[in-house]
Amino acid sequence: MSQTSRSTVTLIAFVAGVLGVGIYIGMSNPPGDWYANLNKPPFNPPAWVFAPAWTILYILIGIAGWRVFMQDRHGPEMKLWVAQMALNWAWSLAWFTLHWRWGSVAIVLALWAAIAGFIATTWRRDRLAALLFAPYLAWVSFATLLNVSLVLLNP
Repeated sequence: MSQTSRSTVTLIAFVAGVLGVGIYIGMSNPPGDWYANLNKPPFNPPAWVFAPAWTILYILIGIAGWRVFMQDRHGPEMKLWVAQMALNWAWSLAWFTLHWRWGSVAIVLALWAAIAGFIATTWRRDRLAALLFAPYLAWVSFATLLNVSLVLLNP
């Protein structure tokens, strides 16, 4: 297999893996009645926004992960990429299934820090990978505000 073919297969694996696990996590931890009955802030988006937003974000996350993996699969960038994925998926379990209100806030803050760390670490070496994470950082910033607001509105 040529280097180009191997790179293409790796890209497909990254994007499919991130999307696949993201879909699995979403289906395994649905919002359900608990979430539906929470008091929501006025800026809470409609439910239909989340699936397309996360699909786009997961594609961007997969591409960024592939780029840093192809450069240095054991470097700090890849470690931050793996950390943010673990935190991303842990948040759904903590919030929607376990209902860990403040624990979810701690997870989303750690996720935000891992995403910001990834951007800062990759900025000089692979600016495109860093920029692919910019919409993700914006979304998780909004999600953090939403998460904290939901916790405060539902003591």
